[in-house]
Amino acid sequence: MSKKYQIEIEEILQKVVEIEANSLEDAIDIVQNKYSNQNIILDYEDYKGVEFREYKDEVLDKKKQKNRESR
Repeated sequence: MSKKYQIEIEEILQKVVEIEANSLEDAIDIVQNKYSNQNIILDYEDYKGVEFREYKDEVLDKKKQKNRESR
């Protein structure tokens, strides 16, 4: 008898952006803002790979673990 499985598919996109800034933190902030404002968009040309695995709700698992630790 067959079972149902939840399989998570994660695509990995990666782009390197060169930015001029006063510090690494500033450079990251600038790029994050540009990305958030959709001035930097990753697409199929930035594809680096794909992973398949059984889906597990990691957020839910972490909450359960914290609840156990706090008892």
